[in-house]
Amino acid sequence: MTGRERILKALALGQPDQVPIFELGFNESSIVKLGRLLLGDVSLPERDLPDLAPDEAIRLMDVLCAIVEALDLDAVSTVFMTGRRRLKDDYLQDKYGIVYHMSRHGEPYPVDGPIHDASDLARLGRMEPDPPDFLMLQYVIGKIGKQRAHVFSVPGTFRWSWSLRGAMQHLLLDYAADPDLVHAVARVATDFCNAAVDKAIDLGADVICLEGDLAHNPTTLMSPAHYRRFLKPYHQETVALAHARGVPIIKHSDGNLWPILDDLVEVGFDGIHPIQPQCMDIAEVKRHLAGRACVLGNIDCMHLLPFGSEEEVVQSVRETLAKAAPGGGYIASSSNSIHPGCRPENYVAMVSAIRKYGVYP
Repeated sequence: MTGRERILKALALGQPDQVPIFELGFNESSIVKLGRLLLGDVSLPERDLPDLAPDEAIRLMDVLCAIVEALDLDAVSTVFMTGRRRLKDDYLQDKYGIVYHMSRHGEPYPVDGPIHDASDLARLGRMEPDPPDFLMLQYVIGKIGKQRAHVFSVPGTFRWSWSLRGAMQHLLLDYAADPDLVHAVARVATDFCNAAVDKAIDLGADVICLEGDLAHNPTTLMSPAHYRRFLKPYHQETVALAHARGVPIIKHSDGNLWPILDDLVEVGFDGIHPIQPQCMDIAEVKRHLAGRACVLGNIDCMHLLPFGSEEEVVQSVRETLAKAAPGGGYIASSSNSIHPGCRPENYVAMVSAIRKYGVYP
């Protein structure tokens, strides 16, 4: 089977010839480090994308594609690019008016947005994705072809809404103080998200991944009642769009999703990623979701991949496969992404172990 066939088979709850391997994302620094390990000198600085020259950004994508091919990954994930540019120090702004603070781990976190109150909605108008937002998807498809699945990651209604509001706490306060504003922002965010999904499928995306955490380790970020009121109907729209186009869609969220896990299945998500091991047991999740949704992830990138030994990584992979792989409907990946703290040697050991021990009878 090709990598694309494996991914689509698992998302359809089938059992391919071996457990597919997917990774939601590789940070710029991680791409460079893995490139040096697998390919030799890649002649690229470990800098964030907004600080790279155009030719360096292209070389970074070339290195990512070479890593995918060297490790024979079954899928490659590309992202919706919003044209972030450096403002000053650790602050960025994208073309949609969202201001971000860059954390010391290289993660841009919204701290201001174009919607402060209802009056800003009229000034903002209808948001439309811009063709350059899809450049990574187009470039990677052209570079590596369609034998591997192309997973396009786009922020969903919740992530876009709180980004437009400038901070998550603003939106969560709106849930109690201004429900009408919540729905108005969600309408703008969902229309924008759906337009991006539609365009990505036109350009060749095989799978959509809806980004945006809904939970942290203790529980969900909002009550189940608030999820059902303010997010579930909009998620249903996006899922229905993807399915109407014949494309499966994954929901990504870190944290403890148990309070709304059945809601996500009812919405129609084909897969749930990444089943964070600090708060969700993958064996229990696999039993609960069997026949209803694919399970993705669970290999610890918080402690194991940054600090464990290669032998510990292999052991963890074997244990995870034993719990999640039987019967199909499982795609192996880290418990979030390959961030700068992950040892490249450990990620290579993880992929090798999945290939060795993830073969179906």
